[in-house]
Amino acid sequence: MTESTVSTQIQLVTRPVGWPTARDFRTVSVDLPELAPGEVRVTNEFVSVDPYMRGRMNDVKSYAPPYVLGEAMTGGAVGRVVASASDTIKVGDVVVHQFGWRDRVQEGAAGFRVVPELSGVPLSAYLGVLGMTALTAYVGLLDVAAFKAGDTVFVSGAAGAVGSMVGQIARLKGAKRVIGSAGSPDKVALLTQKYGFDAAFNYRDGDIAGQLAAVAPDGIDVYFDNVGGEHLEAALATLNNGGRAALCGAISTYNNTEATPGPRNMVNIVGRGLTLKGFIVGNYVHHFPEFSAEMAGWLASGEIVFDETVVDGIDHAVEAFLGLLRGENTGKMVVRTVA
Repeated sequence: MTESTVSTQIQLVTRPVGWPTARDFRTVSVDLPELAPGEVRVTNEFVSVDPYMRGRMNDVKSYAPPYVLGEAMTGGAVGRVVASASDTIKVGDVVVHQFGWRDRVQEGAAGFRVVPELSGVPLSAYLGVLGMTALTAYVGLLDVAAFKAGDTVFVSGAAGAVGSMVGQIARLKGAKRVIGSAGSPDKVALLTQKYGFDAAFNYRDGDIAGQLAAVAPDGIDVYFDNVGGEHLEAALATLNNGGRAALCGAISTYNNTEATPGPRNMVNIVGRGLTLKGFIVGNYVHHFPEFSAEMAGWLASGEIVFDETVVDGIDHAVEAFLGLLRGENTGKMVVRTVA
């Protein structure tokens, strides 16, 4: 059977105000040209959807340029090379890249990284537990928050792709106590029964500060923030003297149309000598070799486990992304582009 040279791509066509809707996107078919020297053609198997993508839909200055209207959305993906005019990448190689929301991509070989196929591990793992998602958890906890054995750690949005990794890494590195928040009773149970958290609570029950205080009577030493808003305020109320917070994301505010009020207890930063540090994982990629070695060992031994929420079909990528923003995923949300 002849390999298709048609690429189905998802484009952003209008910049969302508040919550994105399906009308902000369109699906197009693009005919790929003959390979130029040095190019490869890849059939994607999995495409990543991630919270940070919401920020790139706004035309504002940030750590990453905004998406260009009328062009295919970019982001993490993993696939297999089906045609090659490169001396370094051959047909059949599995590659990861950042060309994102499409089922086929054709670009210069420099834009792809060849990765091994691991027995019993799906290729989608390169978008989560073996990729930038888990690296975010690793460097955020160990470098940014300066975790040390004996710390009590609180993770917001702990059943998501990053949060679930943070809690498990903290446990493996000798945390005294690991606490997480999640958005449903099932996810709360998952944290303690599968991921090894010592305690967890459902933030949708309200009174986040009160719930955190109840499960952390001796306070917390490290806060890993994926949510912002009320979670950050609760953490500032609970952090012990000298506590550290790694600010990774603030998904509770991404679709707000007005400025979000800051925590009302910022004075605690001064009084308790707290350190709050925001970070972008792209500034910590030099940790990737050590992360890869440790994570591969933890996966092989079964000390790290992971979940994925898989949505089938590139034409359902927008649905997957909107579901992610609503918290419908457990673990990493990915789109499977091939049957």
